[in-house]
Amino acid sequence: MAFLLLLLAVCTLLFIIGFGIDLALGNRATEYLKTVPPWQDLSGGPLLSIIVPARNEEKHIEAALQSLLNQDYRNTEILVVDDRSSDGTAAILDRMAQVHNRLRVSHIEELPEGWLGKNHALHYGARHASGEFLLFADADVVMHPSTVSRAIRYMVQEQADHVTVGPEIDMPGLLLRIFAGVFTLFFALYARPWKAKDPGSSRHVGIGAFNLVRTSAYQASGTHAAIAMRPDDDMKLGKILKNHGFKQRVLFAEDVVRVEWYSSFGELVTGLEKNAFAGVEYSLPVMTLGTLFLFLFFFWPFAAITITSGFVRLLNLTIIAVIVLIYCDNARFHKSNPWYVLGFPFAVLLFIYILWRSTIITLRNDGIRWRGTHYPLSRLKANRV
Repeated sequence: MAFLLLLLAVCTLLFIIGFGIDLALGNRATEYLKTVPPWQDLSGGPLLSIIVPARNEEKHIEAALQSLLNQDYRNTEILVVDDRSSDGTAAILDRMAQVHNRLRVSHIEELPEGWLGKNHALHYGARHASGEFLLFADADVVMHPSTVSRAIRYMVQEQADHVTVGPEIDMPGLLLRIFAGVFTLFFALYARPWKAKDPGSSRHVGIGAFNLVRTSAYQASGTHAAIAMRPDDDMKLGKILKNHGFKQRVLFAEDVVRVEWYSSFGELVTGLEKNAFAGVEYSLPVMTLGTLFLFLFFFWPFAAITITSGFVRLLNLTIIAVIVLIYCDNARFHKSNPWYVLGFPFAVLLFIYILWRSTIITLRNDGIRWRGTHYPLSRLKANRV
C-alpha cells in the first residue's frame, strides 16, 4: 500500500505540473476581445445576423436584447426564436419588436421530431437569416456596445471562420463562485481551448454565449441539422466546423460579454444535468474513469496529507501547493477571487457529484428532460459527432 501511495503521488505531481505549464502558456496565448479595436466604419461592413433562441427567459431576455440593440455596429439583423415559451417571454418579445424594427421575432409552436428545442430554434433562425456572418448567442447574455464591432473586426483581420468568446460569469453567492473557479479549470483540462486555433490539432471549442461563424462555413459543416440531438450543441458546433477544416479562434471576453450563469445552487445542479453525461458520449466506462481521475488527482492529495507521513506526505503537500498556484494563476484570466481556492476540495467533490447525478438521472429516465421536453437516450446516442 505504501508503494501505491508513493506511485500515485509521483504520477499526480508530474501530471499537475505538466497541466499547470500547459494551462499557463495557453491562457497567455489567448487574446482578449476588449483589446481588439472596433470596426472603423460602424455603419458599413458585412451584414451580421444575430440569432437568439429563447424559452422561458422572461428574467433576462429584455436586458440581453437591449444590449444587442445598443451595439454600435449597425449592419445587423436580430432574429429571436421563441421556442414554445410558457412564461412572459413571448409577450416581452412582441412588445420589443413593435418598437425596434431590426428585431424580428418568430414563435415556434411545435417541436419537429428528431430535434432538441434549442438546436431547432438556432437552425430555424439561421435558415431565415440574410447575413454573411451568424452570431449565435444565448438569451441571457449581456454585451458591451462595442462587442460586435470588435468581434467582426477580429473575424475579418484573422480571416477566421469561427470566433467564440468565453463570457465573464456572474454568479451570486460564495458557493457558486467557488464552483465556477473549479469549473473553468476543469473545462480547460477537458477542452484545452487554446489548441483550437491549431489546424493540426483535433481540439475544438464552442461557447453558447457567443459563437460567431461565417455563414458559408456553417452551411458547409452541416448546420445544426448535424447536431440536432446534442445538448452540448455549442461545443459540437465548434467540432463540426473544425472537422471540416475551418479556421477557429477563442477569445477571453473580460468586460465585454457577461452572463449570469446560474442564480442558485439548485439551478446549477439542474442546469448541468442535461449535458454532463453527453460530454463523454453517454459512456459509463468513460464517466467512471474520468471521475476517478478527478478524485485521485485533484481531491485525494488534500485527504492524503491527513493519513500519510514522511516523503509521501511531502509530495502531497507539494501537489497541493502546485494546485493552488495553478488555480490562482487561472483566476487572473477569469476575474475570479484567488482566495476561492480555499474551497477547492469541496468544489471538486461537488463537480464529481454533478457528473454522476447527470449520469444516473439520464440512465434512469432513459434520456434527458430539458425545458419541459423528454428526449430519449437512444436518439441522443445516435447523434454521435
